Amino acid sequence: MCFRRFATCASFTLGALLASSSFARAASSAPETRVKLGNEVLAAHGFRELAGKRVGLITNPSGVNSRLESTLDVLRAAPGVKLIALFGPEHGIYGDVPAGDKVESRTDTRTGLPVHSLYGATRKPTPKMLEGLDALVYDLQDTGSRSYTFISTMGLAMDACGEAGLEFIVLDRPNPLGGERIEGPLVEEKFRSFVSQWDIPYVYGLTCGEVARFLNTGGRLKHPCKLTVIPLEGWRRSMVWRDTGLPWVPASPHIPHGDSPLFQVATGMLGEIGGVSIGVGYTLPFQTIAAPKVDPHALAANLNARGLPGVVFRPLTYKPYYGAFKDEVIGGVQLHFTAPATAPLTAINFHALEALKQVAGRDTFAEALKAKKTFDMFDKVNGTDATRLALQSGQTAAAIVATWKATEEKFRTDRQPFLLYP
Repeated sequence: MCFRRFATCASFTLGALLASSSFARAASSAPETRVKLGNEVLAAHGFRELAGKRVGLITNPSGVNSRLESTLDVLRAAPGVKLIALFGPEHGIYGDVPAGDKVESRTDTRTGLPVHSLYGATRKPTPKMLEGLDALVYDLQDTGSRSYTFISTMGLAMDACGEAGLEFIVLDRPNPLGGERIEGPLVEEKFRSFVSQWDIPYVYGLTCGEVARFLNTGGRLKHPCKLTVIPLEGWRRSMVWRDTGLPWVPASPHIPHGDSPLFQVATGMLGEIGGVSIGVGYTLPFQTIAAPKVDPHALAANLNARGLPGVVFRPLTYKPYYGAFKDEVIGGVQLHFTAPATAPLTAINFHALEALKQVAGRDTFAEALKAKKTFDMFDKVNGTDATRLALQSGQTAAAIVATWKATEEKFRTDRQPFLLYP
C-alpha cells in the first residue's frame, strides 16, 4: 500500500469494526445518501450483469454499500449470482494482515470459498487462479492517490482477465478527493513500481471505474479486457467524500475517516523522508507536521503566510506514543481543511519542508543522508527523482509545483474520453 509504513502499519479487521458502538449505530441508522454506489446500482438491476456467470471478487472491508453490508455477503446471497472465488489485495479480504506482510492464499473458513492472494507470491492473478471464472468483480475503496496500491491491483487484474478472455467488472466508488483535482508529476519508467504503476498524475481526479476505462485503452495494458463499469448515481466531480452522504469504512488503518485521504496526500511524502512526525504514532494520522525543537507558533505563522487556499495551520504540541519520537514532546502544526476541494494537497508536503528549514534550520534531506537513509520509496511515490533533486538543490516549493502544470493540463485533456460523470 502507498506509504505502507504509515498509511497501513497496523492490521484492521471487519470484526473490530462490527464490534465498535459507532459502527453499530451507523449501521442501524444509515442516512439517506445523495450518491448511490456501483454495488447498489448492481443490486437495483437485480444483479443482471452477473446473471449466469461464475464470478470472483476482489474486495476488503471497504467494499460495502451505504447500509454497511459487505459486497462479499451481498453477492453470496444474491439470486442467480455464482460467487466461486475471492481475491485478497494488500491486507487481505478481511483487512487482518498487517501492512507490507504477504497475504496467503487459503480457504476462507467463514464462506468456504478459495481466497487467492494478490499481495504475496504474485500481485497479478495467475491463469490457475482464474480457472472456472467468467468474470472478476472489483469493489475496493481507494484514496484518489496513485501510490495507494488498490488501483495497481485493479489494473494488473484487468490485464490478467484480458489475457484469459474474462470480463472485468468494476463496481464504481467515489474518489474521496473529488473528480476535479489533478496534481503532481507522471511516472518515469525507471521509477515504476506497485506504488506508481500507471501513467497518471500523483492525484488523478478519477473514480476507479474511470481509471479502469483509461487503462484499458491506448496500449496502457498489454492485454486489454472486456470491461464493464457499474457507474455511480448522483456523484458529481466537485464532491469530496464528505459531500456524498456515504459512511466511510477505513481503507487502511491510518485512513480512518472520509477526510483522511486529504491528509494522506498533504503529508504522506514527508513521512517517506523521515525526521518529521506526520501524526502517525499519535491520534492524528497524516494531520500534523511536527519535530523536536520546532516552535509551533513560528511554523504555523510561516505556513499560513504562504496563502495556500483552503487550509489553515494551527500550532500544536504533542507526545507520540510510538515511532521515531516516542514519548518525546514535539512541536509543529495541525492541518485544518476549510475548503478541501480547492486546497493544493500535494504541494503542502514541499511547503512544509521549506518552512521547517526556514523556521527551525531543519534540512530533512541532509539529515537523512547523514543517517545513511535512502530515498528509494520517496522517489517511487513521486514516480521520479526530479522532485527530490530539485528540493535538494534549493528550488522553492512554488517553483517545483509549477513544473507539474504542463503534464497536469495534458492529463486533464487526455482523460476526457473516459469520464463518466459531469
